[in-house]
Amino acid sequence: MDIPSLATLKKDLGYISEQEIKDLLIELIKFSRDNKAYLFFKLYERDQPGLFVEMVKEDLLVEFEKARVEHGYYAKKSAQSIRRKMNKLLKLSKSKSDQAEVILFFCEKIKEMGFLKHRNSVIKNLYEIQKGKVEKLVSGLHEDLQYDFQFRLEEL
Repeated sequence: MDIPSLATLKKDLGYISEQEIKDLLIELIKFSRDNKAYLFFKLYERDQPGLFVEMVKEDLLVEFEKARVEHGYYAKKSAQSIRRKMNKLLKLSKSKSDQAEVILFFCEKIKEMGFLKHRNSVIKNLYEIQKGKVEKLVSGLHEDLQYDFQFRLEEL
């Protein structure tokens, strides 16, 4: 099956009515939870700008509380699982400051919860890579935001 390009789909959407677009959107939402989450954040981010960050932090906090940190192997698996969930959720936001905030929260929790005490190379590399991502994201932000994030980065 040959899928048409995005430009073709955009052009075709211009030919159908508003009601048909709504119906297509509702069908698309039913296909996956990610589609539903993406639409939810896009609809409500204008009214509540920090909603995405707060909801992602809550989800990650629940995952951190469920994590098993007592043994290095389980800590590694938990950290990898939480990182996968975080990356999946980060796809829903295009805002660099939101992404930096979430990744910084992840790094702070990794350090705070004692994941690094196991001296596991996988956990250490995961932590360093995420820290590098935050530094890269922060370097592209406005100077005022850079200053705020830089202070938190130095604490890591």
